[in-house]
Amino acid sequence: MTVKLLFVCLGNICRSPSAEGIMNHLVREAGLSDRIICDSAGTSSYHIGASPDPRMTAAARQKGILLSGCGRQFEFQDFKQFDLILAMDRDNYQALRARDRIGK
Repeated sequence: MTVKLLFVCLGNICRSPSAEGIMNHLVREAGLSDRIICDSAGTSSYHIGASPDPRMTAAARQKGILLSGCGRQFEFQDFKQFDLILAMDRDNYQALRARDRIGK
């Protein structure tokens, strides 16, 4: 069985891609890449298509962690595609809850 995790922040260029990159690093180290899949998204559309923040990318690289991907906005279908959705703060959590209510 594969477990799919989604990390969500506002713009998907700093916190959530960092959480995704760190978790992917830990998953690889634990030899669980075939059992855990990580992704990230943002509640806003501010940075769709943007790379992770260069300052965060540099800091992660110093620790041997790769930040990759590009910003994308959370979509309603993500509720069905992911087993666990982790909001980076209370505002993001509230935005996700509001989207869940709209989609029902």
